[in-house]
Amino acid sequence: MHLEAYFPVLLFILIGAAVGVLPQALGRVLGPHKPDAQKLSQYECGFEAFGDARMRFDIRYYLVAILFIVFDLEVVFFFPWAAAYNEIGLLGFWAGMVFLAILTVGLAYEWKKGAMDWE
Repeated sequence: MHLEAYFPVLLFILIGAAVGVLPQALGRVLGPHKPDAQKLSQYECGFEAFGDARMRFDIRYYLVAILFIVFDLEVVFFFPWAAAYNEIGLLGFWAGMVFLAILTVGLAYEWKKGAMDWE
């Protein structure tokens, strides 16, 4: 096996690293750096931070986030199904409808169990 065959891969890695690192390095070297108290203050919420950063969160926050990810990722399967709609025929159509029915039943179950309620 010849090492010359791996040259495009090495070149790709080097160019990718340069595209990621070079703009940051140039911005750090060439950009103005004049920190003051106003620039370094908190601005996201308008008030000083309080409490410990490692405080406990309600489990419902994580549950809603996971449910969003699950249903969002499952909906992504509809894009190739819709793109190939003319080629998949009636069997492909009904397979998509079964998938949609399973998603709907899962959503109804989660809603009934109260996973979507935020008190």
